[in-house]
Amino acid sequence: MALDQHGELTRAHVQLVATAVGRSERTVWRWVTKARATGRLDAAPRTRFTITPEIRHLLVLWGGNASAVHRELQQRALADPLLPAAPSLSTIHRALRRDLTPGERAGLAKGEAARRAFDVFGQRPATHRNAAWEGDHKCVPVQVWVEDELVQPWLTWFIDCASKVIMGLAVTPHAPSRDAVLAALRMALDRAEPFGPAGGLPGLIRVDRGKEFLCKTVASALGALAVPVVDLPAYTPHLKGTIEALNGAVEDMLFVSMPRYVHRQKLTGGHTADPDEPALTFEAFVELLLEWVRWWNTEHQPKSLDGQTPMEAWRSDPTPLREVPAEQLAHFGLEDDGRTRVITTRGVQWRNHHYVGPWMVGQGGVRVAVRHLPHHDTTIEVFDLNGGYLGSAVLAEAASEEQVRAVRKARTAKARLLRADMKAAARLRRERFKAVTTSTPPQRLGALTEAEAEAELSESAVTDLRQSNPEYIPHPPVPDGWARPISPGAAEPEDHSPEENA
Repeated sequence: MALDQHGELTRAHVQLVATAVGRSERTVWRWVTKARATGRLDAAPRTRFTITPEIRHLLVLWGGNASAVHRELQQRALADPLLPAAPSLSTIHRALRRDLTPGERAGLAKGEAARRAFDVFGQRPATHRNAAWEGDHKCVPVQVWVEDELVQPWLTWFIDCASKVIMGLAVTPHAPSRDAVLAALRMALDRAEPFGPAGGLPGLIRVDRGKEFLCKTVASALGALAVPVVDLPAYTPHLKGTIEALNGAVEDMLFVSMPRYVHRQKLTGGHTADPDEPALTFEAFVELLLEWVRWWNTEHQPKSLDGQTPMEAWRSDPTPLREVPAEQLAHFGLEDDGRTRVITTRGVQWRNHHYVGPWMVGQGGVRVAVRHLPHHDTTIEVFDLNGGYLGSAVLAEAASEEQVRAVRKARTAKARLLRADMKAAARLRRERFKAVTTSTPPQRLGALTEAEAEAELSESAVTDLRQSNPEYIPHPPVPDGWARPISPGAAEPEDHSPEENA
């Protein structure tokens, strides 16, 4: 049409376009004629049924059922003659396929979770070990025995995104709290068994807004090690796909084969094939879980690791590690209420209970700070006001016989040491004299001679000079052949031979 406006359009141009688009020359001349008459360069729009917002609302109302939407439109058309006639069911189906994506059709029928199944998610670029960890809670779909009661335990664990190594975990018979997060983190940071040599400090940890992961205690413990916690938006499992894939893997590979699996196939009436199936004890469940984690880390070969196990991928990564000192890891995750307490004769009072330890003997009246693990009140850790660690203390009412014996031994040792110091001081105070056989004045034992006294006095004088003047250097003794100078007014020396004067 640009060529036509300038009078340059020829048959050769029309034939070239017809060949390129696969149409006849006659068709292209018809397009040119229509464009000259209407000024439109595209196809004329066709009047057809489309999916409007009202149709979308009806699809949600009827759960994505196109037949129900068709009946609704027919009833509306019969009730109101001014409305257009309802389209056929096949027309509605064609419009749904043409105007809505598969994800939109699934979402209008079953909700957001169904729509997300058709989404496209990117993949984070490959990183090195400890670049990022991901953590999560998982309610285990298996019933186990805990104190004569069937419960579903909870699993809290962390995984390294690069090597796929499970870094640490904690299992609780109830919904987890911050103590489970701290226990799993402490295991993950430690490079000792059972998950070693994997460990060290991560670059960051990704979680999904779980209040246990975002509490003040966990943030303070990780913040002291300069490890940021990335708070992901709620209900975005694709942003932490590594731990979500692990949650699915442990259910498909382990939990589905355990007794009392709650998602087991059902018979008619919703009953399982063996309703009286015996359940595992909590201890047996934890043992099986730890064995599976060992298999995952040392034997399993994920596709993304190119034939390596997670632990082999970890060992082969040359990235340097940042390790946590053992003395710092020993007190990781302790809480402090900020109050100052005093050691009394009954120990340290905390939460209306007294705590004692062998190291407290002789420390009465000392002001201290108390720290503790969340939800663990049988033992506390005591520090001085400068942050120095003093020792552990146990609940006095729950102290074992060995702990009580240790306190008694500490008291006895302190008393024995003081008794020895007092005896040594008594020996120093006692003056002794030499035994005599004649009537002579008494002479103290250990008395100094005149030469020893002069030597000690001269040495103390030099020491005093050095303390008053650090640059003082004492003169060496005068050689025997030197003549001493004569002070004014002194007597003239006797005549000596020139050799002697020299």
